[in-house]
Amino acid sequence: MDSVDIEVLKRSARWLDQGHRVLLVTVVKTWGSSPRPEGAMLVVRDDGAVVGSVSGGCIEDDLIDRVRQRGIGQMKPEAVTYGVTADEAHRFGLPCGGTIQLVLEPLTKASGIAELCGAVEDGRLVARTLDMETGIAGLSAAQATNGVAFDGKRLLTIHGPRYRMLVIGAGQLSRYLCNVAAGLDYQVTVCDPREAYLNEWDVPGIKVVSTMPDDTVLDMKLDERCAVIALTHDPKLDDLALMEALKTPAFYVGALGSRRNNAARRERLKQFDLTDAEVARLRGPAGIHIGSRTPPEIAVSILAEVTAAKHGVALPRELQIEGAKAVRDIARSTVASCDISSRNFTQMESVAPG
Repeated sequence: MDSVDIEVLKRSARWLDQGHRVLLVTVVKTWGSSPRPEGAMLVVRDDGAVVGSVSGGCIEDDLIDRVRQRGIGQMKPEAVTYGVTADEAHRFGLPCGGTIQLVLEPLTKASGIAELCGAVEDGRLVARTLDMETGIAGLSAAQATNGVAFDGKRLLTIHGPRYRMLVIGAGQLSRYLCNVAAGLDYQVTVCDPREAYLNEWDVPGIKVVSTMPDDTVLDMKLDERCAVIALTHDPKLDDLALMEALKTPAFYVGALGSRRNNAARRERLKQFDLTDAEVARLRGPAGIHIGSRTPPEIAVSILAEVTAAKHGVALPRELQIEGAKAVRDIARSTVASCDISSRNFTQMESVAPG
């Protein structure tokens, strides 16, 4: 879950401890376009104070007004829907055709919010199941593939630590990539044992370690919410990280470099105790084909592929750098062959008897 939703949970627990009535709002279903995804959360205090978001702002305003006018007198969770009609969509600022369903949950000690915050702080991935009839919620272990599920009787949501990203190398490209990754709400760690690079690193909010890459991968205990990107161009560093990262459940493992370099890297990795399936998980050259040349453009290209992998989007071969460049090479070869054939035909015509 992202840092905004973690803050919603923490603030909910704090307000409950302070004796406030608290209303937790969760997006459980969307149709068409919607400003926030399923699972997004908002908490409203009994005096109208609010943390989080479930839309572009208008639905929040309506919920705050509702609390200020009526208080939080309800005892059981309820489901409400915004944007069913065109008038509602316009009133609440929803995109054309957008509809959003929310669960409004008045929190109590039986809601287990403090326990949920503790689980998230411990780095555990947990499922919270809310009984709509009783308002009682329970926690259980979850898998990263789980999502939001709501059938009118029970609401299941997944909660866990922020997505993490390990970047190997503290060079110029890493600076741009880490800045954007932090904006995408990743908890970013940069690993580089080279003192010359670390001494010049000055990107705020990014954790930096000087341990060897393979040790760093093992220490981080990578899970399904982790991405690893090798950017040093130095096989002694990149390969060390990759040989361990490819054995983990990390949802993305990629490496910078040309097609030739990545082909050679795969052959080197096969010399370690990696299976063919593990080596095949390597995304290299990392990124999607957008014609990127400068470090900022390359960072965008890589993070676009990471984002697609995070959301389970399979990119067509023509968007992958290796596939796109292979298609380009074939096209160039075809054009060149046509040019040669055309010149040969012209020459034959010029010498042919008239």
